[in-house]
Amino acid sequence: MHNNPLPRLDEQPEVRARLLPFCRLTPGGVWNDATSGHRVACIDAADPSAAADLMDGKRAQLAIQDPPYNLVAFDTRGIREYIEWSRAWVTNTLQALESDSSFYVWLGADQRDHFQPLPDFMLLMRDFPVQARSFITARNQRGYGTQKNWMAVRQELLYYVRGTPAFNVEAEYTDIPKTLRGYYKDVGGERTENLQRGKRDTIRAGNVWLDIQQVFYRLQENVSGCYAQKPLKSTDRIIRASSRAGDLVIDFFAHSGTTLLAAELAGRRCFTADIDPVYCEIAIRRLEHFRVAGKTGWQNGHAFEKEMPAGRLSSFADRAPEGTVQTTLF
Repeated sequence: MHNNPLPRLDEQPEVRARLLPFCRLTPGGVWNDATSGHRVACIDAADPSAAADLMDGKRAQLAIQDPPYNLVAFDTRGIREYIEWSRAWVTNTLQALESDSSFYVWLGADQRDHFQPLPDFMLLMRDFPVQARSFITARNQRGYGTQKNWMAVRQELLYYVRGTPAFNVEAEYTDIPKTLRGYYKDVGGERTENLQRGKRDTIRAGNVWLDIQQVFYRLQENVSGCYAQKPLKSTDRIIRASSRAGDLVIDFFAHSGTTLLAAELAGRRCFTADIDPVYCEIAIRRLEHFRVAGKTGWQNGHAFEKEMPAGRLSSFADRAPEGTVQTTLF
């Protein structure tokens, strides 16, 4: 297997600094895709004027936001400051959405800290003109745990709507076969059970997703250097369920570029952003890499291999102080 990964860039600021000269965007810059009409901006999601510049007068039918919820990444940022920051980017998100639209938010629940920031964020959302529709849990294959507690393997996904947006129930169906029999009901004078009445022989995902493979280095879609990459399958499911072909999808926390690539695959436009030029560049290069090579990531390689081939990054990673955290990524 090809073995030339980037280290986690939030933990290796010297490596990140080495990559910055290869980034085509600087703060405030916008990349326009001439092929599918996507846009990538290097902006702060909490800045209303920057968010408006990204949207360029357009409104989206779907938002998929994955804000950083590991509070360690903010160094000294506490929950109150986190929630006020969230209020700003949520406001900007709603400004960018149509009156009939869907709004999904990935968020964490730290069981070591009163399940924050999830509960305070849910209370925050009561202040906005949206309707809560579902609380989805995606199960990871791996997790963190202890011998004295249940292992944490879940990720939380909140689903809100405004107005009456599209929802395609067909997108919910998984590859998991139906096995549970029962639930008898009389239909047309004949007693039937649930397997007979179902439209398909597989189950719907519902609000507990068990069929999503967590991204790790052996998967083609892996984007090394990133630390919060969401699986393409989960983003594809959201896009196909809550938008139509040609719709506009927004994501103000691009990170590894999953929403951008998923929108490309599903025939939607995507306007996405990140405050860090390196992650903006990774998102753009991932889209370009797919168009040229047909691959959804670099597996155990990385996006800057042309400029920084094997061996060129190792010395910088080795010199970075242990435990260093880059606090300006968001």
